[in-house]
Amino acid sequence: MTLRLLEFVVAGNEASDLLPVRSPALLRAHGARRGFWTVLDEGPVERCLALLLERVDGEWVAQHVAADAGPENGRTEDGEALARHDGWVYVFGSHFGSKAGPLRPRRAFVARFREEEAAAGTLPVQVVRNRFRLHRAINDALAAAPLTTLPPGDRVRARFIVETLARGTARAKSWATRLAEDDLPVNVEAAAFTPTGTVLLGLRFPVTADGEPILVELAGVADMFDDSGWPRPVGAYALTGVTPPGTLTGFRAIAAAPDGGYAAVIGSIDALGKGSVLLDDHPHGGEVTSRHVAFRWEPAADGRLAGRPVAELAPFHHVEGLAELDGSCFYVTDEDHRVALWVDRDGGSRGGRPVTPLRNKPQTLVVPSGRPCPRSPGSPGPGLPPRPRRAPVVCPTRPGAVEVFQPTLKSGD
Repeated sequence: MTLRLLEFVVAGNEASDLLPVRSPALLRAHGARRGFWTVLDEGPVERCLALLLERVDGEWVAQHVAADAGPENGRTEDGEALARHDGWVYVFGSHFGSKAGPLRPRRAFVARFREEEAAAGTLPVQVVRNRFRLHRAINDALAAAPLTTLPPGDRVRARFIVETLARGTARAKSWATRLAEDDLPVNVEAAAFTPTGTVLLGLRFPVTADGEPILVELAGVADMFDDSGWPRPVGAYALTGVTPPGTLTGFRAIAAAPDGGYAAVIGSIDALGKGSVLLDDHPHGGEVTSRHVAFRWEPAADGRLAGRPVAELAPFHHVEGLAELDGSCFYVTDEDHRVALWVDRDGGSRGGRPVTPLRNKPQTLVVPSGRPCPRSPGSPGPGLPPRPRRAPVVCPTRPGAVEVFQPTLKSGD
């Protein structure tokens, strides 16, 4: 597999998740043949929506989307997952906290919009801050499931649950009644709807005691937006057969696949080198590279769901989104101050055969006009050691996309 990189600078931010654009009107408005929604993960949701578009002439561009959440403007943060259902694009907040806790109510939100409305000007976005109601529903699903979850560890429980409860109680917050001391902190990083209208939320944490990633199924997500109800737990499921022995893996992305199944990316339970309390308690959950996997929605009575590896995405630790479109796989990685979209130039998955790194070429950056573009000293290439952070150099391509060919991957034996 050969991956081609398209880099974009979008409001100096990095991206989470990918969702193909389905609105012909939106594509026409931008002169594009195809494209993706992505959500930028720092800031309120109405300021963190962007389009990555391939124009009819083959040029890729990024468009920061102007949006308005009305009275909820500025009241959310950390959008992580995108999913489509019944004509709406949904954005799910992480429902988590900072690397050292506590949980943050601003991250407990779900938003939605109709993508064709982005073609006509400022995009109206509906936002519901659920004040830990999804946290409660997810924890109830986990408690009722025939799964054994990994204990969070004393420091994780103290920082994320006990401290959040103490803060909410001291400030007389109504949401404090939806937390319990034996709750697990949940980090929502992926989402996809089922044909019946329930949503599958992929958790980066918690994982099972065997280190397997967990999906939680909820019903009634749309009910939040017309005040007719709140999401209800349906079940929780462990994805088996995809976690390397001796490691912990959580979900980083889920996407509905053209064959009716689901594609997903799994990886580490938190980022290395950023003061993660999770990794202090569970260090074997950090040094894990990303893996592209697949599964059918056919859960067993014991809460197990069979998965299969599709591609090893080493050396990447930080793949945060994937999509399968027009016979190719697309991945987005979490890079400082920029959006990195990787395209499988060889035409899609490997039929269940993992891929392994062959070699990393020296980076050559070429703007579409063919002029060389120097890399910023503060922007190392994917998989390279971090360098001191400096202001990024933006190459003058309309509006900043560059192409990098790295790494080259081949199918494993």
